[in-house]
Order: sequence, then C-alpha cells, then structure tokens
Amino acid sequence: MRVLLDTHILLWWLADDSKLSTPARDVIAAPENSVFYSAASVWEMRIKQAIGKLVLPSDFADVLAAQAFEPLAVTVDHANALHDLPLLHRDPFDRLLVAQARRERLTILTHDQLVGQYDVSTRMA
Repeated sequence: MRVLLDTHILLWWLADDSKLSTPARDVIAAPENSVFYSAASVWEMRIKQAIGKLVLPSDFADVLAAQAFEPLAVTVDHANALHDLPLLHRDPFDRLLVAQARRERLTILTHDQLVGQYDVSTRMA
C-alpha cells in the first residue's frame, strides 16, 4: 500500500503518542508499505510552531529525515487539483493532502472524518 500520512498522524508517530491506534502503527511500520509525508504537512507544522501552537524539537528536520518515509513535494498539478474538490473541508492543508493523494494514487491515513468524505482512498487511524 502507498500511504500518505496526514499531519496529525505524522506528529503522533514522531512523538510515539498513544492517540495513534495500533492498526495505524501497523500500517506505518509495515515494510511492504511505502509511506509518504507531504511538504504541506511540514509547512503547516512550521506555521503552527511560529505562532506558538506547536512545539517541535530544534532538530525536527533531522528527526523527520531519519524516518523511513518518502517526502512528497507540492506541485502545481496538486494545487490545480484543488479545483476538483467539493468544499467539504475548510482546512487548506487537509484539502491539499486530499488533492495530492488523489493525483498520486495514495491512501490517506487520517483521524479526520471530513477527509474520509472525499472521493479518495482513506484509512482511518
């Protein structure tokens, strides 16, 4: 399976947070799965860090790079794909993750019920 982690799932994985379910951990850890994280998630986290809503370690970039995950850049094609999405979700980062998953044929691992309402492969965590 090719999996795109939503921002919360990525944070919970990195923090070994108990909010991340065992089935979700199994999907992420399975060696047969390709796991991606989006530049949009890093962008969102850095914005939240800058405004004081999120604390990240000073070596966050290194912590993230040490994971066996593949980074997914945001492309013009991904941005244009937002046009095809109904306005079910108001969070621009989540909408971009949905657009990326649709274009790249990835399954989003999320805890957000609104993401699951889109026409995209979704796995609830």
